[in-house]
Amino acid sequence: MSEPAAGLPFDPIERAGDIWTRRYGPADAMRVATSVMRVQQILLARYDAVLKPYKITFSRYEALVLLDFSRAGALPLKVIGERLQVHPTSVTNIIDRLVAAGLVDRRRNPDDGRGVLAVLTDAGREVVREATRDLMAIDFGLSALAAADRELLFDRLRSVRSAAGDFIAD
Repeated sequence: MSEPAAGLPFDPIERAGDIWTRRYGPADAMRVATSVMRVQQILLARYDAVLKPYKITFSRYEALVLLDFSRAGALPLKVIGERLQVHPTSVTNIIDRLVAAGLVDRRRNPDDGRGVLAVLTDAGREVVREATRDLMAIDFGLSALAAADRELLFDRLRSVRSAAGDFIAD
């Protein structure tokens, strides 16, 4: 879903929250959940627009960045799935498409004869550099939030992720 051409004259989530409260009870959790989902749609639409010239999606961009962050520019597919927190089938699809685009190579893992490494190519490094520059130029679509608000929002959402078992909190 992309951003609407013109904004509504009211906040539909706030209105739904008012109706929800009258019919079902407290709407705070529903309003936050619905807002998070809508913001995800808005951000993905913005990222798609920025990444379109590179012919990659945001999930492929994340995989490229993860490979770029690694010391050798290479990681086992299993590790990519764990770090991106996606199903192995999704990792295979992401890497297949990056290989087809010439941004990643597949190699046998020398430390695990059955395993496969995804290896960032020079073209992949260039795409990471340029796409990151472009995403940073739009503040990752979050310019409506001050830096302190971003930090607070990250902390609050981190609590939800931790409670869901995404990682072991310190």
